[in-house]
Amino acid sequence: MRRIYPDFQDNPDIPEAYAYPEGRPWLRLNMVSSADGAAWLQGRSGGLSSRGDKRIFAVLRGLSDVIVAGAATVRTEGYGPVKPRASWSSIRAGRPDVPPIAVITRSLDLDLDGELFTDATNPTIVITCESAPAERRKLAGRRSDLIIAGDDGVDMQLAVRELHERGLTRVLCEGGPRINAQLSADDLIDELCLSVSPMLVAGGAARILNGVAAQVPLDLRQVLEEEGVLFCRYTREQSP
Repeated sequence: MRRIYPDFQDNPDIPEAYAYPEGRPWLRLNMVSSADGAAWLQGRSGGLSSRGDKRIFAVLRGLSDVIVAGAATVRTEGYGPVKPRASWSSIRAGRPDVPPIAVITRSLDLDLDGELFTDATNPTIVITCESAPAERRKLAGRRSDLIIAGDDGVDMQLAVRELHERGLTRVLCEGGPRINAQLSADDLIDELCLSVSPMLVAGGAARILNGVAAQVPLDLRQVLEEEGVLFCRYTREQSP
């Protein structure tokens, strides 16, 4: 892997390249897309990934305090609990061995008996709303750290604030596109990490944001490259 912007460097230190800014909460969005903007191939993001993308994906998880994903992404991508990695020992010093997963769901259509809830080192967090089915809410309250954020739908600003109150201020969101669009519309995204796969997909795949329109100017901070895949890091503002 090499850095090609803002300078040229072979084999950059990946944790250093993606270090969170100090002294403030930060919400980072990590996505992969095709060159024509598709967020998945045949229904899943894995077909767009690469060896370099998987390495950066793992580092971003290790750097985070919590990993946020929508219920559709959790179901489609087959999420399980995060497993400890020896390579995380330094970047997670003073923190739990693994970050918890936080699932955003309005309907609570989740397998609450699945390994994401039964085998997690840190309890999985479920973020839902008052209108979620009452019986499912009771069950989710027993199987997870349950957050009620909003009435008829999940209030993203309240959800993020609840994570911060738990000390989870380095937030990594892994999608999907509708969750991303909600976060953008609520002005909550501080950073976009985008892996651009060198292929054209076309068809009906969504873009990485799919929902309410929002215009957020970004600064390009860094570009890494490996095997033709570009790893772009954008921020809304200059990091401290």
